[in-house]
Amino acid sequence: MTTRRADRPAAAARPVRWAADAVSALREGARVRLDYSAQSLWRVDRLIEEIRREGAPYAAVETVLRGFGAYAGEVVVRQTGAEWWASGGEHWVRTPDGRLWDPVNEARRCFAGDGSLRLLCRDATGAVRR
Repeated sequence: MTTRRADRPAAAARPVRWAADAVSALREGARVRLDYSAQSLWRVDRLIEEIRREGAPYAAVETVLRGFGAYAGEVVVRQTGAEWWASGGEHWVRTPDGRLWDPVNEARRCFAGDGSLRLLCRDATGAVRR
């Protein structure tokens, strides 16, 4: 079940926009549809892996990775009722159990070959269900 909040905190404004931009760019450019489901993160992890294998420099894909991370964060927010938190220009997701998750940094880790947005989502949503 997806949970949506009508009164989103101010910290959500940027990551929600980044996520929406990523969804739109993939739909228009690559004809890839993302639906904010946990399952869609398999596709995002694969896209990041493809970008990495192509040898794109980090500076060229930094904005795309930020959008992918924000998208993963929004998946967690919608699945768990979590909230976006921001400090010093960084954005995290705080799940109802009080844990902080950094999906934007996880997207960077994926690009470096050592991370998974799918697994971050699994861990964050699993932690809330316990």
